[in-house]
Amino acid sequence: MSGELHPFDISWLRLMAAAVLVLVALALSLWQRLGLGKGLVVGAIRATVQLVAVGYVLVWLFAADRWYLVLAVLGLMVAVATHTAARRQAKGAAERRTILPIAGLAILAGAGLTLAYVTAVVIHVSPWYNPRYLIPLFGMIVANSMNAAALALERLASEMDAHRAEVEAWLALGATPGQASAEAARRATVAAMIPAVNALAVVGVVSLPGMMTGQILAGADPALAVRYQLVVMFMLTAATGITAAIAVQAYRRTFFTPAAQLKPRAPA
Repeated sequence: MSGELHPFDISWLRLMAAAVLVLVALALSLWQRLGLGKGLVVGAIRATVQLVAVGYVLVWLFAADRWYLVLAVLGLMVAVATHTAARRQAKGAAERRTILPIAGLAILAGAGLTLAYVTAVVIHVSPWYNPRYLIPLFGMIVANSMNAAALALERLASEMDAHRAEVEAWLALGATPGQASAEAARRATVAAMIPAVNALAVVGVVSLPGMMTGQILAGADPALAVRYQLVVMFMLTAATGITAAIAVQAYRRTFFTPAAQLKPRAPA
């Protein structure tokens, strides 16, 4: 049929041609003396090695089709995301021990609950551990949950530090720690959700997301690709909100002593 789009194969030669685009960014970095040359080269090499390795692992997982292997991969994703989110915020070993379980709980809850709902109610995955669905979906969800946790933790710490006098004044007036830190918690949650809200506002107008574009290039019906993309946008928004809310509510408690006093500012 005229105009029908057929999926095309991207050979290794074509992939090398695509890598030229990274050289453009590298040339710009060298020209403007941005100091990003090493990061671009290392990042491109790491991305290639990691994605190729993941591709072979996915082929093996799809063939094995074992629920315990799928859960092990999902657990590994959560562990890496938790470590990354905590590393961005923690400034020392003690703070890392405090933040790690908070970030882990928030990411696991946000990503896990969202994945469970989407696979059980929206997509009706069968069997429930089908790796072809669970692993790609969870990868998208947990990445957004990781960013939401990192943003929420960092913003709450900044807000509590910037408004220490205000929080202490509220405590002196008889407010509970929850009441005294309510505004800081609200601002931190909003900051973590802004990227998701902005993405919802501009999708289809400013941007055509990767999943939708990939499906269309592979020959899928654009209307079906749109519906899939909407599912993805909605699930990422939910995961972001759940993760941010749990991270903020759990982390805010660590700023106060059992006697409802604001802890001393941590040394720089």
